[in-house]
Amino acid sequence: MAEQRIEIGKKYRHYKGNIYEIIALGKHSETCEDVIVYKSVKTGEVWVRPKYMWNETVDENGTLRFTLV
Repeated sequence: MAEQRIEIGKKYRHYKGNIYEIIALGKHSETCEDVIVYKSVKTGEVWVRPKYMWNETVDENGTLRFTLV
């Protein structure tokens, strides 16, 4: 499966159902690892996740962690 493009300002659905908006792409200050900065559309909480985890599958059926909405 091709990796989906990650774009600032776009909304994505987490496999558990919540919707998040990407607000920035960044780097971890210690490791320089690429990270995604995103916020909950519902609560406004801000989260950070390693980029490699964004497009990973979460089960044996190939369910993506996040999908573009």
